[in-house]
Amino acid sequence: MQDVVTQYLAGHSSKVFGDVHIVPVDSKALPDVIRTLMRKRLPLMTIVGSDEGGSSHGHMGRFRIRYVFRAPGSAYIVPMITLSGTEFPSMASEFPAFALYEREICTMFGLTAIGHPDPRTLILHEENWPSGKYPLRKDFPWNEKVPETKSGEYRFDRIGGEGIYEIPVGPVHAGIIEPGHFRFSVLGEEILNLEARLGWVHKGVEKLFETLPIEKYTTLAEHISGDASFSHSLALCQALESLTGTRVPERAKFIRLIFSELERLTMHIFDIGNIAGNGTGFSFMAAQGFRIVENLRRLHEALSGSRYLRGINTPGGVTKDLSDEDKTRIAQLLAEVKKEFTQIIKVADGSASLINRLQRTGILPKEVIEDYGAVGMGARGCNIERDARIEHPYAAYDKLIPTIALEETGDVQARFKVRIKEVHESIRLIEKAVGSLPAGPLSATLGKVPHEGTSIGTSESWRGEVVYAMIAENGVISRVKVRDPSFISWQLFSHLIPGDMVPDFPLINKSFNLSYTGNDL
Repeated sequence: MQDVVTQYLAGHSSKVFGDVHIVPVDSKALPDVIRTLMRKRLPLMTIVGSDEGGSSHGHMGRFRIRYVFRAPGSAYIVPMITLSGTEFPSMASEFPAFALYEREICTMFGLTAIGHPDPRTLILHEENWPSGKYPLRKDFPWNEKVPETKSGEYRFDRIGGEGIYEIPVGPVHAGIIEPGHFRFSVLGEEILNLEARLGWVHKGVEKLFETLPIEKYTTLAEHISGDASFSHSLALCQALESLTGTRVPERAKFIRLIFSELERLTMHIFDIGNIAGNGTGFSFMAAQGFRIVENLRRLHEALSGSRYLRGINTPGGVTKDLSDEDKTRIAQLLAEVKKEFTQIIKVADGSASLINRLQRTGILPKEVIEDYGAVGMGARGCNIERDARIEHPYAAYDKLIPTIALEETGDVQARFKVRIKEVHESIRLIEKAVGSLPAGPLSATLGKVPHEGTSIGTSESWRGEVVYAMIAENGVISRVKVRDPSFISWQLFSHLIPGDMVPDFPLINKSFNLSYTGNDL
């Protein structure tokens, strides 16, 4: 197991926890280590800050930062630095993918990223959050009621010039969507710059994980981003199972695949209706798409008791079985969905006005995808193969291998077409899994949390890859780091909007359908 580190970081030793290789690195040597891994094109999965000094050390706790990279062969290489104080070297100037992670760590732990090009706070807002309060430090009580205190002003980017003006949108919107603030710099109707500011629904999720018993972890994960409840709980469970060495039964793996693809199928059809219907005014697509989605939600409830597939995953397996009657119900509805979906896409393909709105709108340059390590629709719409189901197979994806849906143009139409392809592929995978569902138990007893350990759990949600990182100390889980794909994708907007018109923004936004709550945590 040491070979994977030798292959990518010759001369470095590691400590192995399952498929995670922790590589201790001196802070001064970190930039060279990161450059080596980035040059070898290993994807950055997440960056995890932690306070491992305990409350007895006060504000000078022992802070560590782990940089999680995926290596071929289902292994993770994790360079780790231990800080002597509160400063660490920033990699954001060289690698934009590091920028938001570093800002998040600085905001939540009170650390300083030396050399960061944009050290503004993230998530916690100066308008109502006091300075000197860092929620992810161990000496910050989880139930402390922090008084609303103004400690500064957020500095927005400014673009000057004759005829240029700003349009502030949100954080409170006219519909029922969650809060997010968008500041447009425009010349006429052409957008010159867009800056998004999020964090308005910060809930303290990662602090809650420090206080909850393990049996409540899954419920919390299911409520991080409701339309990806199953994907979040699956990534959480797989991180726990990896940490404790628990082997999930084969039947449970197949059931997990079935429900994962049902969630993907449902949300892709929802988005197809939303993009073409509410995004362009082609209301036929919204009416038909949402009708199909409602039928799928009712199937979810019939199979699991939850329209959003909650209460199915449990550490060690699943809580719900599929009877012969359930399999028949699934097969019948899938046949119906396949027929109706094919018909509405045929109508969409025949609409010149719809195609005109989707083509060449919201083009995302491929180099931006590569710079930020984007996932999901953004990557696959630019012909970049990013899919956790294939890169690090889980559930039954090692036996039922998905075909990655790819497009090349990087615009709204590309993301629309990727969804259409994935709808058909999800139906195929569900049908295969239902037809080959093995016999056996639904779950295994969760193993004991080790004295020390680090684990990574991932799942490919319909938005892109969800990542959970867990750290165990002294036989208890001391840190759970959550990374929803929206955390990566929101920062792409400033690169895909310039040159488009203001009225195109809702359509471009719908082509990603990112999560506010999954980002804000």
